Amino acid sequence: MTGGRLIVCPTPIGNLEDVTLRVLSALRDADVVACEDTRRTRVLLERYGVQASLISYHEHNERERAAELVSRMQDGAVVALVSDAGMPLVSDPGYVLVQGCVAAGLEVEVLPGPSAALAALVASALPADVWRFAGFLPRKRGALLAVLGSPETVVAFESPKRVSASLAVLAELDPSRPVAVCRELTKMHEEVVRGTAAELAERYSSAPPRGEVVLVIGGAPPAEGLDPAAVDAVRQLVDAGARARVAARVVADLTGAPANALYREVAES
Repeated sequence: MTGGRLIVCPTPIGNLEDVTLRVLSALRDADVVACEDTRRTRVLLERYGVQASLISYHEHNERERAAELVSRMQDGAVVALVSDAGMPLVSDPGYVLVQGCVAAGLEVEVLPGPSAALAALVASALPADVWRFAGFLPRKRGALLAVLGSPETVVAFESPKRVSASLAVLAELDPSRPVAVCRELTKMHEEVVRGTAAELAERYSSAPPRGEVVLVIGGAPPAEGLDPAAVDAVRQLVDAGARARVAARVVADLTGAPANALYREVAES
């Protein structure tokens, strides 16, 4: 590809040796590297002797900077986008820039590379054929219960300070649910602890984990005995013109009933 374009470059999630040769080549050749934190990106570039022009691109300046970068690409510049770790856009800035490029008819090239979500999923030893990425777990109890009620394996980021509370909610909901707490992946103190929700809730209740944490949670068993009132509320919202999945999510947030089970109950009836 020639001319102005965007190259999305995943960076190591911990171990700098995980960067790919294609990413290093793209960073060397780009006219400008848009990065979440110029200081962190500079550490990676200096490790491999890459000379590049850096510009900050983060959640606080994303819209303004995206417009500026799209204009530069329209003038023929090649822009490489990186976040502090892993794949940009996946719980990191970049969505606005990619959308802007697509709207402007600019090429967007995405390079493969490290991903904390995928590494944790595989390390968890939980089913990986069908799974759901939830980003950071929601703090509101209703929304959290909806995520934990998913029938698929759930991969989610979590603050180490909130791991204990989130596991306590899951243990209350389903103490035997299999869970893996994946900590500091690819780093010196990498650790994967597997067990039931009850076991891990007890383990971390007095000693929160340190570092960056990814939770992998086994899928919820089939729902039994859904509250008829919750199902009826979803049907009423659908009859009023709401989409079934949106209606199920709203009722799940209010009642704690599994959103997917509510959706299936209404969609299949």
